[in-house]
Order: sequence, then C-alpha cells, then structure tokens
Amino acid sequence: MEVALTKHHGLGNDFLVYDIAQGVPQIPWSELAQRWCDRRMGVGADGLLVLERHGDRRASMMLFNSDGSRAEMSGYGIRCLVQAAYTADGVTGPCTYSIVTEAGERVVEVLGDPEGGLQNVVVDMGIIEDIDAPPRWDDLEAHPDRPVRHVSLGNPHSVVAVDDVALVDLRALGAKVPDINLEIVEPGPEPHAITMRVHERGAGVTLACGTGACASAEAALSWGIVPTSTHEVLVHMDGGDARVRVDSQTRRATLIGPTQYVATVTVHV
Repeated sequence: MEVALTKHHGLGNDFLVYDIAQGVPQIPWSELAQRWCDRRMGVGADGLLVLERHGDRRASMMLFNSDGSRAEMSGYGIRCLVQAAYTADGVTGPCTYSIVTEAGERVVEVLGDPEGGLQNVVVDMGIIEDIDAPPRWDDLEAHPDRPVRHVSLGNPHSVVAVDDVALVDLRALGAKVPDINLEIVEPGPEPHAITMRVHERGAGVTLACGTGACASAEAALSWGIVPTSTHEVLVHMDGGDARVRVDSQTRRATLIGPTQYVATVTVHV
C-alpha cells in the first residue's frame, strides 16, 4: 500500500507529516518512523508527525522520533504539521490553528501565505517549568560551578552554559543522558543573543530545536547571559536563527520563525 507524506523543516530540524485523512487505519507508526526517517534507506528526517483533524483549524499531533520513540512536543515539528494542514486545507492568508499535543494544546499563528514554500509562524509554546535532573545526570561530570537548568516545555530539557559550543563533543555527552534533550549555550555574539547546540532525545544531534531554543532562552535570562530587559532572545543554532519571547511573570514562551515545505513523497506502508 502506498501513502503520501509531506516533508518540511524549521532551520534544518526536519519532519515527515502523514495526514490521517488519507484513511489508512492501524499503521505501525513506531516501526514506520524508523524506516521512513532513515537518512540512507528511507526519506530521511528527525521525526514523523501524524496529523488528525478535530474540526475547523483544530487538530492533534502525534510525534515519533527517528528512533521510533514518542515525544510530547516539538516547536519546529508543530510548525511543520500546521504548514501541512494549512496547505491541505486550502487556507489563504493569516490564520490560527489549535493543536492538541501530548504536552497540551498549543496555538499556532500562521502569518501569511507561503512564498516559495517558506512560511513564517508564531507558536505559543506554553509555560516553562522547572524539573528534577534526569537519570544519569552525574555521568556528565559537569563542574559544580557551571550554570545548569533543568526545565520542561511539556518535554524535558537540560541546559548547560559552556565557554565555546564548538569545542564540546555534544554527541558523546548526549549519549550519557539519553532521557533528556540536552542544550549547550554560550553568550552572544550580540548582547541579546545566545548560541546553542542541541542533542535531542530520540534523534541525536540536530540542526535546531524549538523547545530547546525556548528552554535555552529562559536559562540565559535567568543567568543574566542576556539582559532581563530583552524583548526577544535571538537564538543562533547550527541550522539558523530563532526568536524567542519569554514572559517574565508567567514564564510563557513564544517561538517565532520560518517553516519550509520541501517535498511531497510517496512511500510504502
């Protein structure tokens, strides 16, 4: 049996979207995520998103990492899902979608029609909450004076301040704490900016991470790496730049940036 997938990315954090409206029941999602996301034997992506509608501009998202595991939320994943829905629904102009995720409902604002497949999107990412250190955290042997934050945006993150993100063996560190999304950050180069790299749970080192950008912006604000008066934190990642707003009172985060449609492909189930 053949089905269609669309591929999208946000700053290189790429996803395949399956629209359940195609009507194929009881698909083994975890197994197919591993197959379809494989970059040599499949289409290639950081994850698989399953889109199911629940009325006009309201839908749900299931997210499977490239290793087949489930994830609660993805800042760039939800943007890719909404871009797929926006196009399939024949919507034009600015609009808003409400998306139910395992981390709760999120509001996604599409700012306008895509130009060359590129679409600007604003996501209400929810409230950032402090959590306990993940299992095996001590295996990282981080210096006790090094700034660290463990937070959740519906999915878990550990953010560590470093002197130079380029000098860190992030793949090796991430393998030591596989149950967490691990971000390393350094200040700047601009006063209102940080530079971040990420090792994502279930996907490994990726070019960008939306929830990770928000977690890192919150951590940087709390450490004073960027001024607390900063309206938006500019987060430089390997795949490009994201803008993050964090409300100082509620700790609610907003992610702003582009989503790019790549292709529509036919795959075997």
